[in-house]
Amino acid sequence: MKTNKIIISLFLFLLIYFGEIALSFSDKSSGKKIVPSNEKIPISFRLTNNLSAYESMQDFDKHIQEFMKTWNIVGASIAIVKDEKLVYTKGFGFADKEKGIQVEPKHIFRVASVSKLITAVAIMKLVEENKLSLNDTIFGENGILNDPVFLNIKDKRFKNITIEHLLNHSSGISNRGGDPMFMNLYIARKMKKKLPLSSETIIQYVLENRKLHYIPGKKSVYSNFGYAVLGKVIEKITQTSYENYVNTAILNPIGIFDMHLGKSSFDDLLENEVRYSGIKKNEKNTYSSIKHNKKVPKYYGGNSIETLEAAGAWVTSSAEMAKLLVYIDGNEKRTDILSEKSIEKMTHFKKGMRPFGWSGSDANGSWWRTGTLSGTSAMVKKQNNGISWVFIMNTTPKTGSKFSKNINKAMSEGLTKIFVWPEYDLFEYQKPTLERSDLQF
Repeated sequence: MKTNKIIISLFLFLLIYFGEIALSFSDKSSGKKIVPSNEKIPISFRLTNNLSAYESMQDFDKHIQEFMKTWNIVGASIAIVKDEKLVYTKGFGFADKEKGIQVEPKHIFRVASVSKLITAVAIMKLVEENKLSLNDTIFGENGILNDPVFLNIKDKRFKNITIEHLLNHSSGISNRGGDPMFMNLYIARKMKKKLPLSSETIIQYVLENRKLHYIPGKKSVYSNFGYAVLGKVIEKITQTSYENYVNTAILNPIGIFDMHLGKSSFDDLLENEVRYSGIKKNEKNTYSSIKHNKKVPKYYGGNSIETLEAAGAWVTSSAEMAKLLVYIDGNEKRTDILSEKSIEKMTHFKKGMRPFGWSGSDANGSWWRTGTLSGTSAMVKKQNNGISWVFIMNTTPKTGSKFSKNINKAMSEGLTKIFVWPEYDLFEYQKPTLERSDLQF
């Protein structure tokens, strides 16, 4: 009798242990779903590449592997959502090539200007809470940022810039004379400040030294600076840090716990953050934007991630970025964190004018957001057929910001190779455990 109990206990243990592997290689995983716990464990930490090793996705996997080989991409992470279910999330290549660590769903990447989408969501949340209006002005005595340090304004038209102008890049601010968010060394000398610079110093520099290049609201010209300003607006209105507000008001309530503002230097990378790579193995170092008279790899201090903040500093996994996406996609299976009106306002297609936070939208209902910095390129896309996806890589793209076209093409072609879609929702996956009380030897 005792022998029978041992055999049964061992059978149960093996059944649970190998359940994950069985699920990984079968598209017919229609068994009872495992109910997720209420613990604040990031979804990406509960997942592994094996869970997305579906037979029906093998051609997609091969396509991505060929794409990475063609463009010498060291590592990448992909998440695919279908009908608001996370059906696939997988890493390719290396998170740390020197140590031979392969990319897994738990690894987080810089997403560069995809950060602007997160910032726009936070602004719209404040608008819905009646703490902001899209027509509120930013600068001047009657503006939100009316601190004394920001009142020395060269071009009085700055006082006409509104929240909406910053959201859709129609503020009149352009990059003629250089993008101020990437001019840390020059601005430090001009303003007689030490590195690293604060975003407040950059805002002060722009107000005191720049002129607008067109009337606010007239047209849409991309501006990193505008979104850095929106980060300061969020802090002024909420009286807390930008990162803290986004986490507590946007991310944590929908179960996202591993998104952070990144750091520039190698020593400050987060434990599960990937290592970044340049275009070439022997790429020349550049002067640091965070330390005086020091040369560094461009992807480890050549750009100041800390200064970019709301315009480009977030790091995240593809799975958690995909989770944010399903809560702002306007679909009905999950309750969005913004109202239908706000989502429509953010994604409204208007020729010649950029949407809020997104890189673009079309009349057919597809929206996309791209981001590129030295050491990374990312793209998020919500298609009009129920499929959304996230692609992030840890390698400087050879064609700069234009590389998003290659990502979009690779993903679009890869998705056509999938004929049988997984039905399991990895958002709800909870790693199975076996209680000690279940083992009665």
